[in-house]
Amino acid sequence: MVAKPFTIDTRSFRKKGDATAFFRAKDMNASSNWPRNRLLLALPSRNLKRLMPELEQIRCQRAQILMDADSALDHVFFPDSGVVSVVAVYADGSIIEMATVGREGFTDVQAVFGAKRSSVQLLVQIPGSAARMSRAAFTRAMQSMPSFRSLMDAYVQAFLEQVMVSVACNGAHSLKQRLARWLLMMRDRSDGDTLPITQDLLAEMLGVQRPTITNAASELEHAGLIERGRRQVTILDRQGLTKASCECYQLVRSRLAFHLPKTYE
Repeated sequence: MVAKPFTIDTRSFRKKGDATAFFRAKDMNASSNWPRNRLLLALPSRNLKRLMPELEQIRCQRAQILMDADSALDHVFFPDSGVVSVVAVYADGSIIEMATVGREGFTDVQAVFGAKRSSVQLLVQIPGSAARMSRAAFTRAMQSMPSFRSLMDAYVQAFLEQVMVSVACNGAHSLKQRLARWLLMMRDRSDGDTLPITQDLLAEMLGVQRPTITNAASELEHAGLIERGRRQVTILDRQGLTKASCECYQLVRSRLAFHLPKTYE
C-alpha cells in the first residue's frame, strides 16, 4: 500500500519548535491526518515527507500478534491509535507483559541496534492502526537522517526506563495499585474512557490468576473509580484512579516527557 502524499505548510515551523508547530499544523491540515504517531510527528517536516513512501498504514485488531517471539524482525510499527503490548513468551505458552507501546513510540526497539530477529511478542491489546515500516527502510533512515536517529535513540531510553520501572513495580506494589497504573497507561493512549479489555486479559498481562484480578478490579469498582462491562472497562474517575495507583505511573510519564517532550499526553 502506498501512502497518500503528505502536504503541510512549513512556513510556520521554527528550528526549536518543530514538534509543537507540527501538532498545530496537522490539526489545521486535512491531508495530515495520517500518520498520527507522535514520534513521527516530532520529526522535522522535510524528514517526515521523505519517510512517507516507506510507511504503510495497517489496521491492528484485538489480540492480533503483529510479531511473534523468535521470528524474523522484518518490520517496525509506529502505532497511530490503540495499544501494543511487548510480552515475554515462556515454554509453557504463558505470557507476561514487559511494556506497552502507543502512539508515543514504536515497537521493536532492538532494530535500533541492528537486530534481525525479535526476542519478544507484539500483541495488540487495544485495536487501532499503525504505520508499518520495513526494517531495511528503518535502518536506512537511521543512517541517513540524524534527526530520526536522535528520536529513536531517545525513545529507546524512555522504553528501557518503562521496563525497569515495571519490574520494580511488580515486586514493590500491590495488585490493586498495579492494576490502576495499567488502566491509566491504557487510557493515556486511548481516545476515550471505555477500554475494550477483558478481565482475562488483565490477569494475563499482570501475571496473576483470574479470581485475583477480579478481586482487585472489584475494589476499584466499589470505590467508584471504574465500571466493568462485557469485554470492557470504563474509567469513571481518572483523578481518583491516579491516587489509587502507585508512584510508578507518574514516574514513567515524567521520564518519557523528559526524553521525548510532546509525545505522551
